[in-house]
Amino acid sequence: MASKYDALARIIIQNVGGKSNVISLTHCVTRLRFKLKDESKANTEVLKKTEGIVTVMKSGGQYQIVIGNHVPDVFEVVNKIGGFSSADNYTEMPKQKMNPGAALIDVISGIFAPTLGVLAATGMIKGLLALFVYFNIISEAGGVYQILYAVSDGFFHYLPIILGYSAAKKFNVNLFTGLALGGGLMYVDDVLKLAATTPIATIFAGTDFAANVYTKFLGIPVLLPASGYASSVIPIILAVWMASKIEKMWKKVIPDVVKTFLVPMLTLAIATPLTFLVIGPIASVLTSAITVLTNSVYGFSPIIAGIVVGALWQILVIFGLHWGVVPIGIINMSTYGRDPILSLMFAASFAQTAVVLAIILKTKNKKLKSLGIPAFISGIFGVTEPAIYGVTLPKKTPFLISCIGGAIGGAIIGGAHVYGYMIGGLGVFGIPSYINRAENDISGMLWALLAVAVAMVFSFIVTIITYKDDKEEETSVKVSSAEKERLITPLKGTVKDLSEVKDEAFSGGALGNGVAIIPTEGKLVAPADGTITTAFPTGHAIGIKTDLGAEILIHIGMDTVKLNGKYFTKKVNQGDRVKKGQILLEFDINGIKKEGYEIITPVVITNTNIYNDIVYETGKETNFGETLITLL
Repeated sequence: MASKYDALARIIIQNVGGKSNVISLTHCVTRLRFKLKDESKANTEVLKKTEGIVTVMKSGGQYQIVIGNHVPDVFEVVNKIGGFSSADNYTEMPKQKMNPGAALIDVISGIFAPTLGVLAATGMIKGLLALFVYFNIISEAGGVYQILYAVSDGFFHYLPIILGYSAAKKFNVNLFTGLALGGGLMYVDDVLKLAATTPIATIFAGTDFAANVYTKFLGIPVLLPASGYASSVIPIILAVWMASKIEKMWKKVIPDVVKTFLVPMLTLAIATPLTFLVIGPIASVLTSAITVLTNSVYGFSPIIAGIVVGALWQILVIFGLHWGVVPIGIINMSTYGRDPILSLMFAASFAQTAVVLAIILKTKNKKLKSLGIPAFISGIFGVTEPAIYGVTLPKKTPFLISCIGGAIGGAIIGGAHVYGYMIGGLGVFGIPSYINRAENDISGMLWALLAVAVAMVFSFIVTIITYKDDKEEETSVKVSSAEKERLITPLKGTVKDLSEVKDEAFSGGALGNGVAIIPTEGKLVAPADGTITTAFPTGHAIGIKTDLGAEILIHIGMDTVKLNGKYFTKKVNQGDRVKKGQILLEFDINGIKKEGYEIITPVVITNTNIYNDIVYETGKETNFGETLITLL
């Protein structure tokens, strides 16, 4: 059964350079995250203008297409059509050179992004349980609390097993090897605690780097961090990375007939002791160092830390760099049972949302309002990418106001020493995360709500006072309500319905409404006075924005981009001003046909949504100078 996202998915696949250009595909809350073999093959401008896509970002070695809240549905269809998660596709991944920072963010986002939804969901359950207990709605001793707490705390407790799976996918190692290593860490951790085993030695006692010795392996002491491996992050990631190197070695030397069981057996036989003897202790020291460093910075001045994190958080989100901060919060939570760092950003998303609300109320631009309303709703629930890319960032000043509002909120949270006691949901679902369940204290939650209120009020009022529609927006409003604009035919030939085009991107209307023409003369002319917005180097497509605001895409033939400019002669370049009837392009119809390509040419209005109606007639012959489309 066809999905409503089929056309969008095909547009995305075609314009990231096709299936063969995709190394891998994952997604987070709002973005499709591609790793491409050659980013220069991607048609970024086409994707940005495609309905259903908010914007396109390049960051951390990833080609990120921002979709919005329905990204899981789009991901499913894109993945189904492209088959990007297949094992065969993944093992053929070529290595890309990235700087250390980009590589680190790529690894972190690749491992944590798949877990984010459930991690937030279980945190929300845990937070709501804390809220219900505080108000005596349920009891901690009751079955409702105990059963729901089991899944909410269990996910976080057994995080090494879960990350073992996602890290195995990221490092291209047997998935069950990753699970087995995570299970091994948790087995030793839980069994020792359940047995109340007394350590035979302790090193660095009384410090953040304390570790216990419970047993020896071939005479070598096995160190277990005092806090254990439950909810830990770094040990399992490094262990799976190491296992990927060991597995690769065994795959080269073990015969295919016994690889299925010998490769994982020998991999685990080496990786497991190395994990407990080397990786675990090193990772634990690294974890402790990170917590000491971040908490020292926070301890120097919580208010300054709040201003910096609150102001920069939305900027980090733009580039996907916030993934580098999330593990720090998880590490603090697993080590100390609370985290001050992620708390500092809590008000930032609400400041962003308040700015959008002010713009919705102030703007006269119908299109901007239509973008702002869903962006506001998703912002309340902590997903701000639609607000950033679709509304505030293009306006610059509103985005800056939201950053200042986030800084004010962060300063209040820092000054009040608000801690998060669980990895909770986003937006309003994150509010219960600040309840100290151990002490039955909601003061942190109340301070967080105060910070949110101040950040929102500041951002809303300043935006209401300062915001003005751009001249371009005012023009857009006039165009959308104008009586009509007439476009002359850009090609001589037979006018057909778009449904006859054998490309769902055009026939399904995903790129806009319009017609198709089967040309009888190899000449393309401007349908109106305007500016060339897109002139593909291959010459197969032209984009024009008319002086009255219509945005037109003309695509000569189907899949003709593969001709690499053969049979096409461009007469204009991007940015050129053109007059109605001016020749834009010449092409060899017979040559294109001989190469096996269809010559049917879509002529679509890509900003269809700003018009009340688009009038045209199909099934007729048309000549240069005649009216092809009337825009109402």
